[in-house]
Amino acid sequence: MTETRPETPSPPRARSAWPWAVAATAFVTLLGASGFRSAPGVFVEPLHAEFGWSTATISSAVSLNLLLYGLVSPFAAALMERFGMRRVVSVALLLVAAGSGLTVFMTTAWQLVLLWGVLVGVGTGSMALAFVATVTGRWFVARRGLVSGVLTAAQAAGGLVFLPLMASLAGSVGWRFASLVIAAGALLVVPLVLLFLRNRPSDVGTVAHGATPGEDEPEEVVTGGAARRSITVLRDAARTGTFWLLAGGFAICGATTVGLLNTHFVPAAHDHGMPATTAAGLLAVVGVFDVVGTIASGYFTDRVDPRKLLAVYYVLRGASLAFLPFLLAPSAAPPLWAFIIFYGLDWVATVPPTVALCRERFGARAPIVFGWVFAAHQAGSAIAAVGAGLVRDLTGAYDGAWWGAGALCLVAAVLSLAVPRMLATRPAAEVARS
Repeated sequence: MTETRPETPSPPRARSAWPWAVAATAFVTLLGASGFRSAPGVFVEPLHAEFGWSTATISSAVSLNLLLYGLVSPFAAALMERFGMRRVVSVALLLVAAGSGLTVFMTTAWQLVLLWGVLVGVGTGSMALAFVATVTGRWFVARRGLVSGVLTAAQAAGGLVFLPLMASLAGSVGWRFASLVIAAGALLVVPLVLLFLRNRPSDVGTVAHGATPGEDEPEEVVTGGAARRSITVLRDAARTGTFWLLAGGFAICGATTVGLLNTHFVPAAHDHGMPATTAAGLLAVVGVFDVVGTIASGYFTDRVDPRKLLAVYYVLRGASLAFLPFLLAPSAAPPLWAFIIFYGLDWVATVPPTVALCRERFGARAPIVFGWVFAAHQAGSAIAAVGAGLVRDLTGAYDGAWWGAGALCLVAAVLSLAVPRMLATRPAAEVARS
């Protein structure tokens, strides 16, 4: 059950640096969480060489990791609502440290699934994009979209920062040392979280950035369990068309990014004679431009109708994917580089406007609702990863997968424009301050 606390007037309070300290702490946490989650990819070959486990067996741990990364998100948001961000994130970092550090003692495959699949999956899933929605929803009124873009970019950049280091350590010193480095990195972030990650502005006697006393939303006092709260929010949200429009669009987002390009770009490029190392390098460039595009998207989200932004992003992404089969070649020619840059700018630019729409429609429940929308994103990723492989097996090429993804993007654009806008939840004063 929930009840609403009545608003009580409070005297004006001076502008505080606390919102930015919380955002900076969240940035570091998300950067690390993304790197921790993606690190198992560089351990596949070393584990196969040492233990003789098949690639499928090792990949099952990574697959479970990805699945939990999406499914845990709404429940983590509910836990943050009940116990606070600081406690949940600290425990999540300890889970990552335990899951990574204990791998040095493993001897059987089920231990890998338990450690990397379950512990690291649950830990990093508790610091996924629903965490971004929680931070921005509680601590920012002005510049909420921009901060959302920066924090999302941190998650996108984590793999770029950590993977080359992990690959180098695994190749030179060994995968065990690399695992211990990840565990130590997670532990080092815990004191930072305990010091600077405050749950709400009222905890430190201030207000959200851009807010004035009296503008704060009434807070819901949660009295039930976090799991029940998460399911209840899903049940209520699922009764609205807005939720299904957002979830459907974000499922297509996942299908046309992580599930398709991230999984199949390298083998598709190799089909056209391009070396795998060159194709992997191009994917890294996608990640670089993704950071720029996501921050820019956050900036525009504060100023432009998020529905229109999403529609533009999906149409442009669909057009680029439709042209990709004609651009793949044995070498990275200028037209392919144009695709890489253009597509990179659009990679997760959809996150800030999607978070904004969740906030407008679902208010204080937005982090949990967005957690479920993000779960749809991961489901779309999983379906596309399998579907594109089937297209390749049945037709001998990936062309149909690229064209099908382009068509799906047009569907996502239509779904985005169909989301009803609730302008009353976005005060003019907020727009003026952003």
